[in-house]
Order: sequence, then C-alpha cells, then structure tokens
Amino acid sequence: MVVNWNRKELLRACLASLQRQRDVSFETIVVDNGSNDGSAEMAEREFGAVVIRNHDNRGFCAANNQGIAAAKGELIALLNNDAEAEPEWLAALASACGSRPEIGMVASKVLVWEDPARIDKVGHLIFPDGQNRGRGSGALDKGQYDREEEVLWPDGCAAMYRKRMLDEIGGFDEDFFAYGDDAELGLRARIAGWQCVYTPRAVVRHHRGSTLGKGSGGRLKLIERNRVLLAVKLFPWSLLVLNPFYYVLRLAGGMLMAQSGAGDTAHFPGIGGKLRIAGALLAGDLDALRLTPRMLRKRSAVRRALSAAEVRRLLLTHRLSLREVA
Repeated sequence: MVVNWNRKELLRACLASLQRQRDVSFETIVVDNGSNDGSAEMAEREFGAVVIRNHDNRGFCAANNQGIAAAKGELIALLNNDAEAEPEWLAALASACGSRPEIGMVASKVLVWEDPARIDKVGHLIFPDGQNRGRGSGALDKGQYDREEEVLWPDGCAAMYRKRMLDEIGGFDEDFFAYGDDAELGLRARIAGWQCVYTPRAVVRHHRGSTLGKGSGGRLKLIERNRVLLAVKLFPWSLLVLNPFYYVLRLAGGMLMAQSGAGDTAHFPGIGGKLRIAGALLAGDLDALRLTPRMLRKRSAVRRALSAAEVRRLLLTHRLSLREVA
C-alpha cells in the first residue's frame, strides 16, 4: 500500500519496484491525497493499481487507514512513495511475519537512496521525551545490522503489519496527520503485547525528507507536536512527569551540536534559521496542548497487556543516547 500526494515521478519509481517483487502474491493499493499532477491516473494506467482518490490531503494516517480498510490480505505492507523496494522485499517481510503469530510488525532495512552504502533506519529507537529516530540512522552499512532481531517498532516508510493486530488495536491515530504516527501505532501495539522483528533481507532505498523537506518548519512543528502527543497518550506516568527535563536536555544537546554545524539544526542555517526552529517548536507545543485533553481520553482506552513498569523498561531498553538524538 502506497500513500501519495503530488509526487508522480517518485510514485512511478516506487510502483515499478513493486512490479519487480518475486515469490509473493499481492495487490497494490494507492491512496491518493488529492494530487493534481496526474499521479493517480498514472498509477492506474501504467501499473493497474487499485487507486483510492481523496479530494484533498487527508494526511498519511487517514490515507493509510483507508487503504487498510480496503485491503483483502492478512498482511499489509506500507511503502512510502519516495522509497523503492528490492525484489525480495515483500517476500522477506512476509516470511518474518509468518514465522511466529505473536509478531505483529516487521521492520525493513532502509538505506539512503542517494547513498545506498549508508543506513537510513533499521527499526526505531526513542529518547525519553518521546522524540524517536531510526536505529542506525546515518551509519555506514558494514553488516552490523545483518541479523534478524527484535526492534521497538518499524518505520512506516517500509513496514509490514498483521491485519489481525490492526483489527485488535486500531489503525493509525488520525490526530497525528503525519510524522510520529508510526511510532504511536508501534508503541500502542507493543503495549498491547505484540512483538516487532527486523529483517535485513527486506531492503528498500529511501529519499530522505522528500515530503515536506528536511528544512521545513511545518515538518518540524508536526514532529514536535506529535512527540508530545505520543508521550501524553502512551508513556507511563513515571516517564511522563520527567518529560520536560528530558526535553530541555535534548534541546541543550542540539544547541551544542549546532555550534559545530552538525545535527538537524544544520538544515536551518544562521540566526534566522534558529528563530524558525524556535517558532516551529513553540507552535508544535501549543498545538499539542490544545489536543492534550483528547489524548488523555484516548489514553484510558488503550489496550494494555504490559504493565507501566514493563512499558518503561521497553522504552529505556530501546533508548536513543543524547548524542544520537541531538
């Protein structure tokens, strides 16, 4: 399943990579969020995909939920329109997911499209304030992630989910719209007792930050807002009360990295760029505050198989270091 919004050429390459999949039967569903570049028509005409058309951009979460509802299979694979899958990708995901019934999610080996010797992500890690990031992000691929193993959750750009799990816990939280939505779904699934495994045989190449751009203030606002919403909805109270401390610690680490031109702040150069960061973070926090009452209501409805202590242990076991998150 592919969600698309005005990325015709990226979508064409993505769908062409799906056509090359081997040793697996599947249907291709494209959910188009009101594109005006002809990409929806191209997906139907050139690839015979099932296309669900929205009149406007409903966001990544709502579009995925539409595709999940329309899917006929027991396993559902998501692939970003800015990613291209190697021919064994789907078969490898299905093999890993089918090995044990408690596995509800499978993570791919995601490489940087422009530099396939470098890792984009191989599953996810999280900082105790809710900021999450791809495991191994930016590292050279030297075989250090070439074994199948448990990870916290998969990155939604290239992942497989068991339909039974989604029927049990629900799909993507549409209040998240985009960014951090895969983290919310993944952690909610882990809290419900489902497992996640990473398989290095499922390889994709990903254009990083092509949806809004890595230097987008709107992207940063959504990431910050959804970091807070994730914590409010799913974190144990023992971690949630420490959230402001960890947040300040992470910001301080980011400021130190900025002095050497490193870290994510490098995408926002100069004083003007730093003011844009501050404005986006503040806007994200204010938006999260507005949605907090709704998240607290959803918190009470979360299906729980793990205790608060077990959730805390899970998050700290898969914790990002301060240097990694900065």
